[in-house]
Amino acid sequence: MPFDLATMALRLPALLVALSFHEFAHAWAADRLGDPTPRRMGRLTLEPWAHLDPIGTLMILLYGFGWAKPVPTNPYFYRIGARRGLLWTSLAGPAANVLLGFVFALLFVLDFFTGAFRGIPHLSRIIEVTFQLNVVLAVFNLLPIPPLDGSKVLAGILPGRQAEALERLERLGPFLLLLVLLTGVADGVIRGASAAVTGLLLEAAVTLWRLLPL
Repeated sequence: MPFDLATMALRLPALLVALSFHEFAHAWAADRLGDPTPRRMGRLTLEPWAHLDPIGTLMILLYGFGWAKPVPTNPYFYRIGARRGLLWTSLAGPAANVLLGFVFALLFVLDFFTGAFRGIPHLSRIIEVTFQLNVVLAVFNLLPIPPLDGSKVLAGILPGRQAEALERLERLGPFLLLLVLLTGVADGVIRGASAAVTGLLLEAAVTLWRLLPL
């Protein structure tokens, strides 16, 4: 999607929804697992301004990728142990985006079959963009590259020694991530995985639509 003011206007509401739910899910999971830090820091909220990073937000608006403010957590509070707690807390963000993506897939299917939102200017396109952005955000964050969520999920699955080796890469994470983004080495993986998830969500939404007594 080439950048212009119209593109920015479509991405902005999608961005506010996707990032807010993503970061809230991290905070909610940590809170449920016994860590009071996100609640104390005011992150247990869907209020977008609590989560948005100015530069990361601008990057998403302009270039389609970026970041929000990380949710502060203290793994030592987790009732199920630091590694398992960090795994589930990290997984919560992408999972929230997949769930939200399914909700917007349902809205997209509803509009496709009934034209329910076509009388409201740009709403159909905003629904489509929000659906797409949630899928891409989930897939991108599951890449096993520090500091993305996928690296923490992988560290929670790997045996201790391998997990520790991955965690030692954390300080190099921003440079590794920048290298991946600049070289485009993960573009094919992101596009392929996003297309697969998009197809599955749309198929599930159409199936549910056909089962509804409408």
